[in-house]
Amino acid sequence: MLPMPVATVSTDSRLLDELAESYAARLAVLAPDDAERGRLRDRLVHAALPLAARLARRYQGRGEPVEDLEQVARLGLLKAVDRYDPRRGAFTGFAAITMAGELRRHFRDRTWGVHVPRRMQERSMEVSRVTAELTTELHRAPTTAELADRMGTGTADIRTAQETSAAYSAMSLNAPTHADSTGELVDQLGDPDGNLDSVDDRLTVSALLCRLPARERRILALRFYGNHTQAEIAAELGISQMHVSRLLSRALVWLREAMLSDAPLRWQAGVVPTDARDLSVRVRLVGAVAVVAVAGEVDRDNAGLLRDRLLEAVRRPVQEVAVDLGGVPFIDAAGISAILVGFEAGRGAGVRLRITAPRPQVLRILQVAGLQPLLDPIQPRPADLDPAQPRPAG
Repeated sequence: MLPMPVATVSTDSRLLDELAESYAARLAVLAPDDAERGRLRDRLVHAALPLAARLARRYQGRGEPVEDLEQVARLGLLKAVDRYDPRRGAFTGFAAITMAGELRRHFRDRTWGVHVPRRMQERSMEVSRVTAELTTELHRAPTTAELADRMGTGTADIRTAQETSAAYSAMSLNAPTHADSTGELVDQLGDPDGNLDSVDDRLTVSALLCRLPARERRILALRFYGNHTQAEIAAELGISQMHVSRLLSRALVWLREAMLSDAPLRWQAGVVPTDARDLSVRVRLVGAVAVVAVAGEVDRDNAGLLRDRLLEAVRRPVQEVAVDLGGVPFIDAAGISAILVGFEAGRGAGVRLRITAPRPQVLRILQVAGLQPLLDPIQPRPADLDPAQPRPAG
């Protein structure tokens, strides 16, 4: 059989069907390894290429380039040529169905911006088709209930299908926010929140801060939340800047160790400082009175030094011990306990103990601690101080 002109065959489906029948008849008598089989196949494919191009152009305008659609249709054409059986009907009908299926499969699997299940894809297309029909009938956009009634399904399925349709094509981040705006959608997106990485640390630190003494918590709050300098903190608390630095460093070291520890750490006071600039306790004799002059803040770290000096003073051959707190800007429960230890030792030795010249802030602390009898202008006898009176914990 003489080859037909490709242009003639491609424009006449009847001639293309005859060429396909001749192709099938020749294949039936040729050996599987005969080179003539390939030439006959190429001739039929080239003759049917215009048919593939016409089918591809029917799907243009849906967001896919025509060249890509033609390639998909040609792939379907190759499958139709290889599967063609003249006993099942004409070649052009079979090839058209095969190529159309390949094109629909391409749109289903390759063109969706976000992959969704095939069932939802089909439901989305069905909703679009029914929406167009009802719009023509009602002369307006149909409601969700009307779509559900026409399709025999629930309104929830309709809304899900409509939301699925939005996944077909993704909007570019470089698209303008408004028609007359130079801004882009990407400008509306927020940056990653760096604070999310520190949520665990913040929660851990919050729990550990509750384990610190009140003064250390206040120093940390003033320093890191109030942005106060160490000098400003010292002035507010009535202590030295050096003491603030020492307390701050100790608290930060403990927090760091506690955060790295698997087991909860217990706050412990540091060692007694030997730096005389932090606390100075001097004992001198004035007749029958031992004057204990204290200068500097008294806390857990150095209360032991005050206690030792008071015990040393009451053991001397004196009748009275005067504790001069004029140089003390702050005293905590450990300092109060040290004074009580000195009072008990003096009472046992028959030596009176009194407190002189406390500053207003220290005076309030002593009054709250129940040491008012020691602050009276007329010093009572040691027995006048009720030993059963509640005393602060050491």
